[in-house]
Amino acid sequence: MNEGLGLLSAVAAGALLGAMFYGGLWWTVRRALASTRAALWFAGSMLLRMGLALAGLYFVAGGDWQRLLLCLLGFMLARLAVSWLARPPQGNSAAQAPGSGHAP
Repeated sequence: MNEGLGLLSAVAAGALLGAMFYGGLWWTVRRALASTRAALWFAGSMLLRMGLALAGLYFVAGGDWQRLLLCLLGFMLARLAVSWLARPPQGNSAAQAPGSGHAP
């Protein structure tokens, strides 16, 4: 029972790390688009997010490959959740010009 709880906590920790990583990316994109120094926002955010994610994965795994895989699973589930939560609203799509949803 304790091992199952430990593996479940690895998934939860991975989901938390992924939510911080991808939520931070979403926040950075929104802030950088309004900034005159977008490259600085993206570079700083990437270094901070990668450092936190890698340190968190290393800490959670604790040398166990099964915990690492489950943590990565939680990380990827968080990606799906953040991309679903941060999607643009779907209403009033008739107001858009035809063909404006993609590049030429």
